[in-house]
Formats: sequence, structure tokens, C-alpha cells
Amino acid sequence: MIDHVTPALLGDWQQGKASEGQVTVLDVREPAELAVASVQPDGFAVLAIPMGEIPARLAELDPSQPIACLCHHGARSMRVAQFLVQQGFEHVANISGGIDAWSQQRDPSVPRY
Repeated sequence: MIDHVTPALLGDWQQGKASEGQVTVLDVREPAELAVASVQPDGFAVLAIPMGEIPARLAELDPSQPIACLCHHGARSMRVAQFLVQQGFEHVANISGGIDAWSQQRDPSVPRY
């Protein structure tokens, strides 16, 4: 199952998954997008793997750990979240609204693009 969480409520989702281990925010945007705007770890880990590289780099992710997928607006991250669930990942969320919503709801210092 894929949870849908807004950036503002990521902390609540994270607290609900605390017994499963540290949450990883998986940023699936391209390197050029990361250069424009990125999230900073704040009680969670951040791992950047572009969407197209996820299948080849799947071993970098722990299927038992909570993963919240992030992209620009939420479409690519949703596709990655679906893929992860199909691969047996147990605790997966899509960050609704992506980094654009992150800037509006959680950290206004993150540039919008």
C-alpha cells in the first residue's frame, strides 16, 4: 500500500513509522533539478536517485525501511512508489505535491521552479 503524505505532514507519517526505522526521503528528480532545489535532512535521511536509475540501483534501498518518494509535483514519485511496492517494499509513501509543495508547506527557503 502506498501512503500519500503532504510535506507538512511528513513528520506525522515519520512518527507513525518510527518502529520500522529511519525514514528515507527518496528524491527521484534529475541532477539538474537537484541543483536548483533540494531538501535538507531533518530527522530523516535523504537519498537522490533519478527515476530512470531506480531499477538498477534498487539494492541501495532497504525494503523493510520506510521510504517517502519525492519529485517535482508528485507524478514521478508516485510511479516510483508503485514500483517499490511491486518489488516488495513494505512502508512506502508518495510526497504529494513534491518539492513545489515542500517549499510552500515546510521550507520556504527551498526555491520553487
